[in-house]
Amino acid sequence: MTAQELQSLKNKYDIIGTDPALNRALEIAVDVASTDLTVLICGESGVGKENIPKIIHQYSRRRTGKYFAVNCGAIPEGTIDSELFGHEKGSFTGANEMRKGYFEEADGGTLFLDEIGELPLASQAKLLRVLQSGEFIRVGSSKVLKTDVRVVAATNVNLMHAVSMGKFREDLYYRLNAVPVFMPALRERQDDIYLLFRKFTSDFSEKYGMNKVSLTPDAVALLKSYRWPGNIRQLKNVAETVTALESGKLTPASGRCEVGAEVLSRYIPKDAPNMLPVKSAFGEDSITPGEKEAIIRMIYQLRQEVDYLKEAVGIGRAPVHIKALPQDTVRDHHGGDEQPRPLEQESEGLSDWQEPYEIRNAAPASFTAHHVPQFKDTEFAKATPDEQDGNDLSLQKAGTDLIRKALEKYHGNRKQAAAELGISERTLYRKLKSIENQ
Repeated sequence: MTAQELQSLKNKYDIIGTDPALNRALEIAVDVASTDLTVLICGESGVGKENIPKIIHQYSRRRTGKYFAVNCGAIPEGTIDSELFGHEKGSFTGANEMRKGYFEEADGGTLFLDEIGELPLASQAKLLRVLQSGEFIRVGSSKVLKTDVRVVAATNVNLMHAVSMGKFREDLYYRLNAVPVFMPALRERQDDIYLLFRKFTSDFSEKYGMNKVSLTPDAVALLKSYRWPGNIRQLKNVAETVTALESGKLTPASGRCEVGAEVLSRYIPKDAPNMLPVKSAFGEDSITPGEKEAIIRMIYQLRQEVDYLKEAVGIGRAPVHIKALPQDTVRDHHGGDEQPRPLEQESEGLSDWQEPYEIRNAAPASFTAHHVPQFKDTEFAKATPDEQDGNDLSLQKAGTDLIRKALEKYHGNRKQAAAELGISERTLYRKLKSIENQ
């Protein structure tokens, strides 16, 4: 496109700016309009993505057909299929009559699907079928219908990340991304920021009969230095607010309202460091119910281990140094399969009996009193509580005494004794063997 044709296009669609990335996006839209290739428009919210599908439609052979813009993120998940593909009478509660969907209504025209990343997975499969074969089925029907629609999609999220998270179909992504168009963020178009501000203030003052607003050089610098997370939409709001509240303060010399950096700063939001972050569309904090359950289980296991170690330290009167533990296996408290234990810990300075215990629902195994080992250290076995509290009592002897008491309490039942001690039966068996061999 020549510079004159490009400027004429911008004037037609009320597009302001001279940024090379913006110009490139407009040129791609015009070049691809004559084909039926699917276009995917990528860019942050508020950058003006809605202009691209309008340009594509008007410069295509479908310009005489219908044009529909559908915000996939604004339609409830339960009704998205009905909106896109239509439904038959009585197909669900409230379906009092047959209704055509957007794909049927837009036959021969263009359909703009905004926020395509919000489309449910079940609907994504149906959309893929339409894109590949032009076939679709109304909700509640078994009849296959055909349509001839040019689809232009837009997203403000990283669809490849959504694909890796299992929230967007990979085959649909590549089908939509036949021709990608990237719309730059406002912070990447610094030379266009003041041009847009002047346009918004001029339109607003003309509409309401207010005085026009101009900025001092320091105010222009402030305007350009702000990051504008809401992009053009946010800039327009700020421009209109400044015009509405400051336009009455005329400068005698110029007869215009001149706003400086100090005044403008009142209308630009501050980036407070203590502000809480909002949840991203597709980020690491997008946690599934299964992941939440796993986290809760790990926290539960860690709490059990911490309580056990604290108890051991309190009894043994010995310092404990915690470091990362080797991996073990653990059964969840629902009786699930063995999984690698996360968040394990190991104690330096603890005797052998105090190694990390396991939380597991082992098969029941009852033992009678004669299974309790005969302790060779008879003097220790007969020790009184006062003697055991002495400063010379080792951590190992305290552990041995705990095992003996637990087995005596449950008459040799290993499972109950292990549960009392907070260790597995396997670990208890190993410790008993160690005690017998002393």
